[in-house]
Amino acid sequence: MKKLDIKIQKKYFNMKNIVIGKLTLMILFVFTMVSCADDFLEQTNPNELSTDSYWKTISDLNTGLVATYKSFGSDNNYQLLAELQRSDLAWASGYQRPFNINEKYLQTFNEASSDGEKKWAQLYTTIFRANQVIEAVDNLKGTFSNNNDEAEAVIIGAQAKFIRGFAYFILNQSFNDGKVVIWDKVPGGEDGFYRSISTSQEVKDFFRADLDYAMNNLPVSWEAKEKGRVTAGAAEAVLGQSYLQENDFTKAAEYFKNVIVKYGYSLTPNPGSNFTTMDELNEESILEIVRSTDYKQELNQWDWRDTGASSIQQQLTGASGWWGAVAANWLIGEYRNDPIDYADPRNIITEEDGTQRFRKFSLRTSYSVAIVDDPDIGYYGYDQTAEACNFNVKMTCFWRKNTNWDLGAESEQALSPGKVRSGVNIRLIRLSEIYLQYAECLIEMGNVDEALVYINRVRRRGGVQLLGLIGTGEYPLNDHDNNSYDAESLMNHLRYKEYPLELSCEGNASGNRNADLRRWGVKKQRFVELAARRYTADNYEFTKEDGTTTTRWGSIVKELDPSDSLVDDNWNEFQEASVNYVESEHAYWKLPNNEIITNPIVNGEE
Repeated sequence: MKKLDIKIQKKYFNMKNIVIGKLTLMILFVFTMVSCADDFLEQTNPNELSTDSYWKTISDLNTGLVATYKSFGSDNNYQLLAELQRSDLAWASGYQRPFNINEKYLQTFNEASSDGEKKWAQLYTTIFRANQVIEAVDNLKGTFSNNNDEAEAVIIGAQAKFIRGFAYFILNQSFNDGKVVIWDKVPGGEDGFYRSISTSQEVKDFFRADLDYAMNNLPVSWEAKEKGRVTAGAAEAVLGQSYLQENDFTKAAEYFKNVIVKYGYSLTPNPGSNFTTMDELNEESILEIVRSTDYKQELNQWDWRDTGASSIQQQLTGASGWWGAVAANWLIGEYRNDPIDYADPRNIITEEDGTQRFRKFSLRTSYSVAIVDDPDIGYYGYDQTAEACNFNVKMTCFWRKNTNWDLGAESEQALSPGKVRSGVNIRLIRLSEIYLQYAECLIEMGNVDEALVYINRVRRRGGVQLLGLIGTGEYPLNDHDNNSYDAESLMNHLRYKEYPLELSCEGNASGNRNADLRRWGVKKQRFVELAARRYTADNYEFTKEDGTTTTRWGSIVKELDPSDSLVDDNWNEFQEASVNYVESEHAYWKLPNNEIITNPIVNGEE
């Protein structure tokens, strides 16, 4: 396989741009308007501008809603990289091992940390925009000249309430033990511009009311040209996740079951359909943010109006990347050892000479991460992963998720010359995540057999050996590991194998990982356990496409017994985290300094 023709890549993205054309044009229109309005907002009471002067028609509501979606789509709401870095999933550094000064990885972040401040500020910007739309809808109800406009206004308001509710869900699970500031209206007037924090339960009650309204007023699906908008199924999924985060398994299970049976979602046949530009907005997608690099080429690469403004792919890619986060050694080991299902014909490879063999790694592994000795799926236009990038700096594995590895060796740079952008949609929630979360609820409720059904559906889609006794379950003819699981053993598998292997490095799932470790009460213990593990790495020699032989030194990491003489301490991980992590200091992001300084009553004091 040679490098893909750049013209083909551009054609691909032009086709994608046509699919999302209507939404893109709306974004362009609204930000031509709102960019001027934003300058005005700095000088004039924003409440007077938005409620008294601007909002008059359905068109105005739609324009404001597009502005809200644009804010909702910002990477800063989710901070994928920062959430990876403060979890157990990643080594986080721009340097070669063993050097690491990343405050999230070291668990030394505090109220002055820029990533926490950016996440907080963007979420409240999203809430502000949603509140503008919600207030305008409330003010205009009953004033429209026809029933169609009245009905459309309700759906517009429901979308804005979903976005506000989802933003508060993230704030509640991310900051200050869940105690954050509730803004239910645009700041100003008698309420002023300052508010103190509310209790975690008050925040939950608030965002659940928004999500419940959205669930009951949003459509189940949208026409193709409107795909990417929020839906009733997404609202129900987030409601379920909110109860899971407080370990209310019975309530969470009710919502998850509804998501599974009511809305027509299904797992994609190919796990890779969920990670790159391939098959975006597919049947598995529950909540997804549309991105495109083919938009306003003249804009600065960080311009907020650019739908592709993102450095995620550059942080994650192995091809001239920045090493912002790479998979932790333990996770690399799990991906390397994810056992294939020998009864699945997708795991049979036919060579050019007609001989057949089995895949070296599972489909799930090969589509999730780039491993140096993976012979079965190319990387950035090369047949062999090892040829596409340098694995010689103790970086032995890179995530394929959120990168354009499938489009060719120069895809990101060629599609956006001189700019750092990504056209990969942000998958925030997909069905496999709901399957696994539902399985967790079932385990906690004592139904291990039913939990196995949902875990095995996810594993079967990934071409992975199923769990349980041979010949049992929903797929008796597929390979099983022949183990008998009880609640404890299946829960341990779910926590430390299934969740991370299926969901690492995805949208809000990485934020969920930190919340999960916290609610399980194991985060400190987890860092201590991982810090005790020891590793070394083997070299990998291979023949390049031009026939020459080369070696990737120390590129195949492997775990050793701590007493083994081959242990290389340069591969140690989470040493500092195991000491520095304090539950009261690092389980959540703290209230950011900027909020404390600019909002004098945030902590309830005048």
